[in-house]
Amino acid sequence: MLRIGPLEFGLPAVQAALSGYSDRAMRVVARRRGAELAMAEVVLDKLVLLKGKLRDRMLWLGADDHPIGGQLMGAEPEQFGLAAAELVAHGYDLVDLNFGCPVRKVLGRCRGGFLLTTPNVALDIVKSVLDKVGGRRPVTVKMRRGFDDSAESERNFFEILDGAFALGAAAVTVHGRTVKQRYEGPSNRAFLGRVKRHAGDRTVLGSGDVFLPEDVPAMMSETGVDGVWVARGAIGNPFIFREVRALLGGLPLPPPPSIAEQRAALEEHLALTAQELGPEKAGIVLRKTAIRYADLHPLRDEVRKAFLRTRSSRDVEEAIGRCYDPARDWPPVRRREAVDLVAAGAIEE
Repeated sequence: MLRIGPLEFGLPAVQAALSGYSDRAMRVVARRRGAELAMAEVVLDKLVLLKGKLRDRMLWLGADDHPIGGQLMGAEPEQFGLAAAELVAHGYDLVDLNFGCPVRKVLGRCRGGFLLTTPNVALDIVKSVLDKVGGRRPVTVKMRRGFDDSAESERNFFEILDGAFALGAAAVTVHGRTVKQRYEGPSNRAFLGRVKRHAGDRTVLGSGDVFLPEDVPAMMSETGVDGVWVARGAIGNPFIFREVRALLGGLPLPPPPSIAEQRAALEEHLALTAQELGPEKAGIVLRKTAIRYADLHPLRDEVRKAFLRTRSSRDVEEAIGRCYDPARDWPPVRRREAVDLVAAGAIEE
């Protein structure tokens, strides 16, 4: 059981906030296959406050998209707080504060991982958000293990961690790389273990290098964290959540998803994307995710190439029909391997 403030989840594996991926379609497809808590894509606080169609689309939630966490990024405490109040007013179940994004343009605007260098500002943001949310929803913080490997950076990390909990944050998620590392080198699980021991009974989630279902129980066992964010491992693989549930329940891994199951997930993903963006844009948006679905296919390279050649929504529909034709005699379905995802791109915020 994962507890974040008053919220309780039977599955301690969270679909991470994934820039460019974790839209409503991805979240709902994953929920239908076992996910519970899912995070929306990170949004700038100022865009949440800017009236218009973009804001309305970002804030709209369906009845089948709960529980959901909204992740905010920004630099100004007051603006952060006002944006958090808007998320709550629009039905988000949890508000997460991004103190970890390593993208250079984000750091250059004093957002994301830059805040790990300014503990006073970071904690002013936490206080502002907690004040504006007023206990109506749990507030959490997403951090990396520091800006770099210096002793000062580590001191700043623990100052923010302790301060956030003292102010009333319900949980902290820690990615095991520094901001300077970006996505280079392995995530440091030993550091996650130190953080959990330091935090005691306060809720800590781990993040980083979660590619396979086995990685979730392994991280929890090795570090003692209360839950795990699943990022790249969930892209194109909504089935990972039912697999994690089985492993945590002491059961063997279920069989890999059949061609029919993969096709159903892709078609649902496409239909949900079309509901939000229209049929003309849906396939183009889905294309990058469809390429990751191909990692589960027995003819991975052939299917990847088929999606890479698509140029329109109609092309994507035809590729799904052709590559997931139940009438064909397919080789046995393969399990995804970690190597399939290591080069999948830096997308977790």
